[in-house]
Amino acid sequence: MVPAPSSPALTPALLTAIAERFGTPTWVYDLDAMDAAACALEAAFGDAPHLVAYAVKANSAGPLLKRFAARGLGADVVSGVELALALATGISPVNIVFSGVPKTHDEIDRALLAGDRGILALQAESAEELHRIAARATTLGRIARVAIRINPELASIDTHQGIATGHDDAKFGVPVSDLAPAYAALAAPSLAFQGLSVHAGSQLLSTGDYLDAARILLQTAKDCPRRSELRFLDSGGGFGIDYGDQEPVPPARFVAETRALCKEFGFGDLPLHIEPGRVLVAPYGHLLTRVVQRKEVTAGGSKRRWLMIDAGMNDLVRPAMYQARHRVTPVAGVDSLKNCIDFRVVGPICESSDDFGFHRLPEDLPDGALVLLRDGGAYGYPMASRYNGRGFAAEVFVTGGAVGAAKEREPEQAFLDDRLRF
Repeated sequence: MVPAPSSPALTPALLTAIAERFGTPTWVYDLDAMDAAACALEAAFGDAPHLVAYAVKANSAGPLLKRFAARGLGADVVSGVELALALATGISPVNIVFSGVPKTHDEIDRALLAGDRGILALQAESAEELHRIAARATTLGRIARVAIRINPELASIDTHQGIATGHDDAKFGVPVSDLAPAYAALAAPSLAFQGLSVHAGSQLLSTGDYLDAARILLQTAKDCPRRSELRFLDSGGGFGIDYGDQEPVPPARFVAETRALCKEFGFGDLPLHIEPGRVLVAPYGHLLTRVVQRKEVTAGGSKRRWLMIDAGMNDLVRPAMYQARHRVTPVAGVDSLKNCIDFRVVGPICESSDDFGFHRLPEDLPDGALVLLRDGGAYGYPMASRYNGRGFAAEVFVTGGAVGAAKEREPEQAFLDDRLRF
C-alpha cells in the first residue's frame, strides 16, 4: 500500500473537483490540519511561559496567518514585507520577532514604529547591526527592543548544508567566541536588551544538534554580563518532518527536552520562544499536478521511463536546490505496488535539475491523471518563480472538508504586462 497523505480531508473527489475548478498545478492546503498542529505544539508547553513565533517564510499565505493569529501565535519575520503581512493578518506587534541578516534602515524603522512600542524584538546578528538599530531608534525617538542571535559554532549539523545555520562559517548570528563587541554595543541608551536566540538549522530529524545549540545558548545566558535584563530565550526552529523515508522526533519532544535543559541551567521560569515553520505546515500542503505525457527510450543499453507533469521547479524548487525528495502519489490511489514501475518524474522547465526523482507508480498511469507532489506546505509557493514564463500556481485552502479561501492561478496576461511595461 502507498501511504495516504497526512491530510485525510483532501479526498480524491475533492482534489478532482479542485483541479477542474482551478486547473493544475494548484497548491492545496488542509488549513484545519495546520491549525491542529499549531494547537498541539502550544499544548506541549503546558503552563510554562513561552511564545510560538511561526516562521512566516515557510508559508506566508493570508488565510494561514489569520488562523494562527486567531490562535494567539506570534511571528518570526525576516523582511519588511513579512512584517507587514504579520501585522495585517492580526498578529500583535508584541508577539513579533524580526530575524535575518541584514536588515535595511527601512525595515528597522518599520519594526520600531509598529504599534505603540514597536515589535517584541529585533534579533541582531552582529555588533554592527546593533549600532545601526541604535542609530535609527535615536533618530525616531524610540527605544529599540533587541535580542542577540548567537552562532553556536557547531562543528557539524546533521542536515543539508544549504539549510545548516549554526556552524562557524555561517553568515548568521554572533559567534559565541566573539560576543564582547555585541555586549558593548548594548550600552547605547536607545537599546533595551531583551534576550538571546540561537538557530542550529532546518529539517532537524533528531534533537541532538538542536539541544547542543540550546546548551550553548543557556550557558551563554548564564555567563551574560546583562543576565538580569533577560526577558526571554529563543531556541529557534528547524523541527523536521517525514518526507517519506525519515523518522523525525515529534516536535513536542523538542519542547520537552529544551524545557528540561532550561530548568537544569536555572532558567525554568524565563519564557522560552521557538520559531517553528515547516513542522506546522509542510505535511498538510500538496502540489496538485497532472500527467502531461510519458516518455520511454532505450539508451546506454537500458530502458528509461519518464513521467512528465505540468508542475516544475518553478513551482517547487526544493528538489533542485536541496536534493529534497517529495513523494509522488496518484490522486486516484494505488492499492498495490505490484503493477507499478519506476518512473523518473520531471517537470516542463528547460533545466536538467527540473527533476523530482524516481517514484514507483502504476505502469498504465494515463496522460491527464492527477498526482500529488506531497508535503510541500512549507517552502513551496513562497520559493516559487515565473521561470520559463510559467506563472504562479493557484492556491486553495480547505477547511471543514470544503474549499474555503482560494486564489486563482496567475493569468498569462499578468506576466506579459509585467515584462512589457518598460
